[in-house]
Amino acid sequence: MVCDKCQEKLTKLATPDVWDKDNKNKKPGMILPSFNKNKFDPMGQNKCQKCKKRQVQKNEKFCQECAYKDGICKMCGVKVLETKFYRQSNV
Repeated sequence: MVCDKCQEKLTKLATPDVWDKDNKNKKPGMILPSFNKNKFDPMGQNKCQKCKKRQVQKNEKFCQECAYKDGICKMCGVKVLETKFYRQSNV
């Protein structure tokens, strides 16, 4: 759950390109440039501020479960959704 302001800052996880015979992105012996290292953290060094669960993306403050439960943006913590009349349970 992300607010409109943080939607542009949302990063995607790394996925491989689809290979086809006319792919001009990769050439033999070509060294690819280093990409933004702030996108993906496989070891999960940063943690959720509420439940202390490890996060995969570095710019998130809250995990998806805590953000949905409280109705807040998981990147900046702004109230996005009113959850007063929601029937939420732990089960």
